Amino acid sequence: MQNEQRIELLKKVRRVVVKIGSGVLKDDDGSLSEETLERLVGDVCALRDGNRLQVILVSSGAVMAGRKKLNLPAGKLTIPQKQAAAAVGQVQLMKLYESAFSKHGGKVAQILITHSDIAYDYERVKNVRNTMDTLLEMGVVPIINENDTVTDEEIKFGDNDTLAAKTASALEMDLLLILSDVDGLYDSDPRLNRDAVVVDYVTDIRAALSYSKGSSSSTGSGGMSAKVNAAKIAIEAGIPTLIVSGKRKGAIGDAMRSGGTLFPPVSGKLSAKKHWIRHAKKHEGRIFLDRGAVNAIMHHGKSLLASGIKSIEENFSEGDGVVMVDGTTPVAYGISNYGSKDLARIMGKKNSEIEKIPDLKMHDEVVNRDNLVIDSFVKSLFYRDEDKE
Repeated sequence: MQNEQRIELLKKVRRVVVKIGSGVLKDDDGSLSEETLERLVGDVCALRDGNRLQVILVSSGAVMAGRKKLNLPAGKLTIPQKQAAAAVGQVQLMKLYESAFSKHGGKVAQILITHSDIAYDYERVKNVRNTMDTLLEMGVVPIINENDTVTDEEIKFGDNDTLAAKTASALEMDLLLILSDVDGLYDSDPRLNRDAVVVDYVTDIRAALSYSKGSSSSTGSGGMSAKVNAAKIAIEAGIPTLIVSGKRKGAIGDAMRSGGTLFPPVSGKLSAKKHWIRHAKKHEGRIFLDRGAVNAIMHHGKSLLASGIKSIEENFSEGDGVVMVDGTTPVAYGISNYGSKDLARIMGKKNSEIEKIPDLKMHDEVVNRDNLVIDSFVKSLFYRDEDKE
């Protein structure tokens, strides 16, 4: 039955994001493998041409390529060293991709993105989407990477799996295909358990997250845990996600039929804007709620009012993203109508009291329901129907 569901899901795919990680591109000596890159490009072109798909690549490898070119020492790089390696490596990486795609009659474009390009202004997301749409319509394959040359730790996506998921979501793609250095998500660590098997169809994302704990990558910034978290981001936007091996020739095409791990999209997907609020917009502050506010938001579809706020943390401005917290548990995410200074003046008060405060621009809600997203995991785990007040 699950195989039939898989086939039906993948039949509808017309636009796909393919993420290629450092672990896939790495040669035995730790350098970037040009042979592997050319093989993967051939597989991507076969997938694109054979299935009439539009493809976007999210590729790691720039730092790895630049590291070799600059003869940087083994071990962890400083941020300036990493940024220098990325600057040099992006040139090398794009030369390789341009050469490999040209052998198949393909054209490529380089797109460098930082978190700020999509985190602060939803209009900027639309601009990125318009550029990508135009390139795809012209038959060009956009190749995306995080702009490590200018990105610092505070504004990073964290890993290219997350970048790929947020790209797929922002562009409303039909499939996220993550290439790994293993065959998919195992039900336990195959290094420790010989009987570990690949989970071919994920029906419980929480279980999948538990399977992936403790995994790591010596080359990139994310292991299997990062890939499963990326899948969670994508499926909440209604985008199915496949994790397959990029180490085997033909694995990309095979994945459209069988193999790897498929995460089907969740029902009741988030709208594009709400998905952006939940997964892309940076959350600058925390708002701690009383039980009545939690109940109103979680179970009755209400906006957040000042009267339900117990305390706040961090400094933030009107229009910034915030996390709404019950005790220690984040329960919702949204856009605040108040900055932290004004919110400190009105929290815990009713609107009738707020109206009397001088020199205050008043809003009916702190976070309007249209700009508020409930955490789906928290709702399913901690706030079931029997907990309603």
